[in-house]
Amino acid sequence: MAEDDTRLHYGGQAVIEGVMIRGPRSMAVSCRRPDGSIASYSQELKGLFTGHVREMAFVRGILVLAETLVLGIRTLNFSSNIQIGASEEQARQAGASMWASLAFALVVGIAIFFVGPVLATHWLHGHISSPHVVVALEGLLRVGIFVGYIWAIGFVPDVRRVFAYHGAEHKTIHAYEAGQPLTVENIQRFSPAHPRCGTSFLLVVALASIFVFVLLGELDLSRLLLSRILFVPVLAAIAYEVIRVGGGHQHIPLVRFLFRPNLALQSFTTRQPTDDMVEVAVHALERVIATEASMARSGEIEPDEGAVAIS
Repeated sequence: MAEDDTRLHYGGQAVIEGVMIRGPRSMAVSCRRPDGSIASYSQELKGLFTGHVREMAFVRGILVLAETLVLGIRTLNFSSNIQIGASEEQARQAGASMWASLAFALVVGIAIFFVGPVLATHWLHGHISSPHVVVALEGLLRVGIFVGYIWAIGFVPDVRRVFAYHGAEHKTIHAYEAGQPLTVENIQRFSPAHPRCGTSFLLVVALASIFVFVLLGELDLSRLLLSRILFVPVLAAIAYEVIRVGGGHQHIPLVRFLFRPNLALQSFTTRQPTDDMVEVAVHALERVIATEASMARSGEIEPDEGAVAIS
């Protein structure tokens, strides 16, 4: 492990039969081919993925949300093409289809998690005098829908495998952050839950919505619906800062206590990985570490540069 990368933060996500790892200035995705070998690619990150804008409080949370969508769809497209052995033309067509699917999923997600709870609780305004109580109930319903959704999809076999790779990603990053050699035996000792997990990020978004929307006060239905859509980036910004502080202060007992619900929720979105899944996660992390170390030696980045990554 290179000495000059010890202060960098890594995050990532699970993909189809693989793991994507993101560092401050680069990313890599590694996937297990049907024949058992590992396919991977890596790239340097530029533009809004890096730079001083990512160090601006609250702005960086919005950028992380956008980045998660962009890099996520790219790496999912790569991993799916690996599994089907797609040609270049097929990969291009699949990429366009996946972007369309993402747009559709975003619309459905916002409708279910933000608009839906408003419509489901709006009738309560005629029965409960305090609009703040209604908004709080709306927020609790939003949390319930989110938790129920991730619990339900965990019964799908293909999703369970993705969740196992999610656990492999977390365990591998845990081992790296603990300064342990990246061997399968060492990595398997760690927990599959991680305080910077994207699941935690989404839960904090749902919880933050309760407090933010209470502050907006009483609104008519059209303004209620519009506010829930327009405030999605604001909630993402708040959630990122909470995760950033919490992930960097796990040595404080109170912080660990406050983050227990986040870690508990990951029992739904992670599974214990097999050794071969951990090998794939190590492959991706080592590629990113090597790239970051090379860039640091060449003077492209400082050894301690980099925002906290959501994993």
